[in-house]
Amino acid sequence: MKFSGAGFFLSLLVVSGYSSDQVQAKRIVPYEIDFSAMHSFNNKAAYVTSQCYTKTEDSKGGVHNPCFACHINSKVPNYINDADLQERYDFSEYTRINRFTNLFKDRTEAVAEIPDSRILAYVREDNYGDKEGHLLLAEKLKALPKAWDVNANGKWDGYMPDCYFSFDEEGFDRDPQGNYTGWRAFAYYPFLGTFWPTNGSTDDVLIRLPKEFREDRNGEENLTIYKVNLAIMESLIKEEDIGIDEVDEAALGVDLDQDGRLGRANMVKFNWIKPTYDPTTNTIRDFSMQYVGRANALLQLNEHLIAPGLYPKGTEFLHSVRYIDIDENNTTIRMAPRMKELRYGKKTHWNSYAQMQNAATAEIKEKDQFPDRLRRIIGNSEEGLGTGLGWVYQGFIEDAEGDLRPQNYEETQFCIGCHSGIGAIVDSTFVFPRKLEMNGWYHWSRDSNGLKGIPEPLTRDGRGEYRLYLALNHAGDEFRDNDEVLEKFFDERGRLKEAEAAKIREDISTLLYPSAKRALELNKAYKVIVDEQSYIYGRDAHVKPVENVHQSVESGQPTGIERIEF
Repeated sequence: MKFSGAGFFLSLLVVSGYSSDQVQAKRIVPYEIDFSAMHSFNNKAAYVTSQCYTKTEDSKGGVHNPCFACHINSKVPNYINDADLQERYDFSEYTRINRFTNLFKDRTEAVAEIPDSRILAYVREDNYGDKEGHLLLAEKLKALPKAWDVNANGKWDGYMPDCYFSFDEEGFDRDPQGNYTGWRAFAYYPFLGTFWPTNGSTDDVLIRLPKEFREDRNGEENLTIYKVNLAIMESLIKEEDIGIDEVDEAALGVDLDQDGRLGRANMVKFNWIKPTYDPTTNTIRDFSMQYVGRANALLQLNEHLIAPGLYPKGTEFLHSVRYIDIDENNTTIRMAPRMKELRYGKKTHWNSYAQMQNAATAEIKEKDQFPDRLRRIIGNSEEGLGTGLGWVYQGFIEDAEGDLRPQNYEETQFCIGCHSGIGAIVDSTFVFPRKLEMNGWYHWSRDSNGLKGIPEPLTRDGRGEYRLYLALNHAGDEFRDNDEVLEKFFDERGRLKEAEAAKIREDISTLLYPSAKRALELNKAYKVIVDEQSYIYGRDAHVKPVENVHQSVESGQPTGIERIEF
């Protein structure tokens, strides 16, 4: 099943809080479409990523499966079971053509012209904030350039950057006066393939819950309550017990460890029992798991709801994608100050299990009846694009001078496909379910080891996830273009070197970190794209043309892959 039709998004406008009459009449939509961008479209379906065009069969008859990373049988409340997409290229007539033509460019000469010293100086410049604590992008948005004002109302109506990337030892961001901004960083297992640093970028992810989740019942900011609510949310997203610093349950009014009494608790127990619906009051009550503080009071009023696999309404994520820096000894890599992109997402509507299941069912019908209909993604470059699943995403990217600017409509579409139409996501997101356990609340900048010493994550059925990716894909990236990983982890016959793969179990950096030489080359290759401002043709960093990718495919063309399921 592939989520690509207009009917799916009409149905999801309904589940996002808009009545069917409103949607059908087209009188109320959550976001206007940025029609100005549509006139210059290179790719009307930029939500289908470049990786989707990977050649899964090589010239020797070998089969490579990077597809299982995204296309799997999902876990409720994600009803998008798309493991079958491992087996075929399920494209429409329009999307069967690969319009990411940057993949086929040779950047050898352009990269060779950039000295190492120049690219290192460039990536070490901070294009987000200055030494005085000013947020450069926010300052620009306050003095809004006319070209960025899509609705022509004289002010910026999208996300206004308010994170200072100044973190304490618990991952909390502080402004220059030392006040909490609400953003909290966490460490995580990087997602398979593209997001490994060895393939071109470093990154970080922050989360922020709404103000009411950070306050006590009297509306006063309370850090303990915020930490407990984050742990409760983590338990619900991962559907497992989560350890916490010991707290007094009586003071919070919630039996967190569910031992039948209000005592001292050092864990949030995952024990979900379906709550009761009271038709006389049209409310949901008797929650087996509850948030604390002011959020608890709002939960009882049903102004907030709670369920496994779902974030609270108002949850925000901030994701910076950065260049790769190199340490002073030229021996290992680290996160660069310069951002390639700043990505933002916010959950604007709460959708129940039934609503999301209905939307998924509607998409199956839509795909059968109109297989060549493209997605109509609602939104614009200022307010962001809606996923149809209750979330809005927008992004900022480097301009030709290296400053951050809003992504246009087509550039932002790049984010939407993965965040709304695959089996691997949890409530439209990837990384938070991959957060490290209780000690994972910190920013990478606070740990000089970075990814070093972190053991390999496991799949649902207990296998080493990174080793499985190597074994099934026979490479370290979707395009099989990472020669370093190929040489280090595979022999001349393409077989996995078990001794090298075994090292990943205790230290994922042995796989995920590139050499200093490769890091510099990928930085330079991406800088060429920045200079060209050619993101709509692909933003994958590579020097030579990528060979293992189709320029076009036939709809329904077999991949040769034998499906893997968890």
